Amino acid sequence: MSSFVSRRALLGGLLSSAAGAATAGAPLSSLRPVARTAAEAAPLTESLIPRIAPRVRARIEDIIAEANLGGTVGCVLARADTGEILESVEADVAVPPASVTKSVTALYALDALGGSHRFTTRVFALGSIEAGVLRGDLILAGGGDPTLSADHLADLAQAVADAGITRVEGRFLCFRGALPYAEEIEPSQLDYLGYNPAVSGLNLNYNRVHFEWKPVGGQWQTTMDARTETRVPPVSMARVSIVDRRTPVFDTSAPDVWTVALSALGNGGSRWLPVRQPALYAGDVFRTLAREAGVDMARPEVVDDLPPGGVEVAAHQSPTLRTICQEMLLYSTNLTAEVCGLAATQAKMGRPVDIVGSAAEMTRWLGETYGVECDFKDHSGLSDENRIAASAMAKIQLEVGAGDPLRPILRRIPLRDADNNRLDSYPAVVRAKTGTLNFVSALSGYIETVDGTDLVFTIFTANLDRRARGKASGDEVPEGAIAWNRRSRRLQQRLLQRWGLINSQAPAPDLEDREVEVFLVD
Repeated sequence: MSSFVSRRALLGGLLSSAAGAATAGAPLSSLRPVARTAAEAAPLTESLIPRIAPRVRARIEDIIAEANLGGTVGCVLARADTGEILESVEADVAVPPASVTKSVTALYALDALGGSHRFTTRVFALGSIEAGVLRGDLILAGGGDPTLSADHLADLAQAVADAGITRVEGRFLCFRGALPYAEEIEPSQLDYLGYNPAVSGLNLNYNRVHFEWKPVGGQWQTTMDARTETRVPPVSMARVSIVDRRTPVFDTSAPDVWTVALSALGNGGSRWLPVRQPALYAGDVFRTLAREAGVDMARPEVVDDLPPGGVEVAAHQSPTLRTICQEMLLYSTNLTAEVCGLAATQAKMGRPVDIVGSAAEMTRWLGETYGVECDFKDHSGLSDENRIAASAMAKIQLEVGAGDPLRPILRRIPLRDADNNRLDSYPAVVRAKTGTLNFVSALSGYIETVDGTDLVFTIFTANLDRRARGKASGDEVPEGAIAWNRRSRRLQQRLLQRWGLINSQAPAPDLEDREVEVFLVD
């Protein structure tokens, strides 16, 4: 893991027609009713794909069987212009989509808030400023910004100093009530995983604190900080101590109070730990940065209600929601997804709703808007209780229609060989969202084939029995999970390369000796 992090680094009714399986022969049906010309309705015959190598034209069931994944492998491929299904296997079986959920969340948030929406973090003064002293309280008021960093807090602290304040006589309040608070996104995940932090209306550094340990003079030196590329402000509200034990590696007795097993320290290292009190975390760091700017204040206190009557002395605006969603899809940041989903539901319903309730509202919206059945428990895909079928996910992508807000912000997925070398000359372009949990792997998006044909695809793989056993073991990476997910990603690559040549007259590359493997981290 890098020793520093930037915002980018801190930063995945006709449905039954897709059941069963098909080879690269005639289309099965359509995910949506579309009027088509005779030419468009022509079946995908062998004469249209004479140059596809035999390996590429293997039966899709055989390709899936070779992956040896067990559980469910659901996939669907359809033409983007007509909705015709070209291939489909177990496409109506609902499974956890992992971080592909974030594609749905992006659509939901952009619909509710608009792509130009920005989250604003403000600093208010309650009282008069006399000879540099604020005779009252100072308030750091979160607006839900999931991208707020220590650099932004430093700018706000400097703005307070520029306003002529050198000391705050009253309290220093941190308002977190712009969005509902949750101590963690998914309770079933391990406590120490940095990608499962708390969520609130005041967030910082994706609600992760940097823990570093190294041997110094026969002792262990530990630090907790809120580092960025340019700053390393220390953190006092989160603490860690070393305990002489073998397991568990990490344990917590109170929010943001950790112990770590001596046996796991090795020769030193670092990792990001989740923050359970993000508003207090932001206040702690802001106070440190304010002191550096020449402003003295009391320790932070967290409040859920914003006191009235404050005068704004500083403000920071986030990037636009469109940019935030694009980075969310690129880096698969769970906090961003939950904030965007919660903010969207609050805008639609006019009141705050917790993560589970908000995800249920997103589920209802998806049904009304795209006519699909699904069941979401969060907005990030961290819960393995989320359910959607491959055919439903493909239908959503087909139905977004003109002005599609999703496709332009999806990441381009490179095609690679077994040695992880990019196949830069491969004649297809893939834009998609990845999703990964232990024994769950997902990929969903769009393919532009060699002749410019637009296709929509979804590939969901899930072995829920092995996932359940892995969770019961308590291991962050259960036995067999890495190999299983690697095989799933290899399957994804074989299917993408197969599909990228559909309906093409161009010669296909020889794939006999170029099995592919991609390393995508979600």
